[in-house]
Amino acid sequence: MRLAYSQAMAWSGRSVFGNGQNRQGEVTDMAHSTQKSQNRTNSLFSRRGGTFLPAPRATRAAVAGATKALLVVAHPDDEYAVAATVYRLTRELGATVDQVVITDGAGGYRYSALAEEIYGFPLTDEATGRKYLPEIRRRETLASGRILGIRRHHFLGEADNGFTLDPNEAELAWDIQRVRGFLTQVMESEQYQFVFTLLPARDTHGHHQMAATLALDAAQALPEERRPVVLGADPGVSGKRPAPYRALPGRPHTRAAAHVWEFPRTRRFGFREALDYRIIVNWVIAEHKSQGYFQTDVGRHDVERFWVFASAGSAEWAAASMLFSRLLHADSGLPAAMHAQGA
Repeated sequence: MRLAYSQAMAWSGRSVFGNGQNRQGEVTDMAHSTQKSQNRTNSLFSRRGGTFLPAPRATRAAVAGATKALLVVAHPDDEYAVAATVYRLTRELGATVDQVVITDGAGGYRYSALAEEIYGFPLTDEATGRKYLPEIRRRETLASGRILGIRRHHFLGEADNGFTLDPNEAELAWDIQRVRGFLTQVMESEQYQFVFTLLPARDTHGHHQMAATLALDAAQALPEERRPVVLGADPGVSGKRPAPYRALPGRPHTRAAAHVWEFPRTRRFGFREALDYRIIVNWVIAEHKSQGYFQTDVGRHDVERFWVFASAGSAEWAAASMLFSRLLHADSGLPAAMHAQGA
């Protein structure tokens, strides 16, 4: 049912960013939100099909701080690239994962036609879409993050001017010093062991290229003993070799080895091994209802591939190897009944 315009206006009026540009960024701690705040947000999303799950249980591994990672992306919905890996880390292996979303996502208005009936706005009109999509996409990202077990989101609200292959356009549109400084500060204060970002391939969105560049800049600014391992991710199709990756021109720190690790979304588990991680990925896609074209990614990729950047030393390589060994071989921590084969 289409929302009454006044009702939709009242909801959107609670936007954290107002016009979508919050120069300080916002931190949402999903694991420790108050019950009052949770009830209010649940009420809002119950009218719009949002999903709410309990935060990851504090497993022994999580309490011990065994694995702590940061996901740095340009847009709301970019967590798709590592959705199965993040779910496996947080929900099954007790890791802590936080996320930084650099832009407000307002450039995604072109494919929002189906969501106009859901949210009650003519979102494909550029002026309207840019006004309301930042808050809509923030809430969609929080709902996706609840599925993936992401502990904390940082929304930086930089401008999303639409698709480009040129990272320099992001450099002109964003407050680069502010973003780089924020990433350095959060990496320093949280002491992440790993940072995931999208692989900055030359044929991908220029915003992804710049987000990865800034994540690498921030990591390199830290003392070597506190520097996280930065990994570039790209979803793919098993059996199909990825295109050769080349560093970005003039940005030598984006050099990477050939892709080293893969996490299969087709990995099976559950009763009669009838389930796999593609289900999780599809849940994530479905939360981003404002992005109609994104919905066609259902079933498109069945593996998540990871590259380690050339700046990593032997200790970083060893840490990453241990991480993926755990991802691929450790017990999931799911109840034993979940693995029963049945007759």
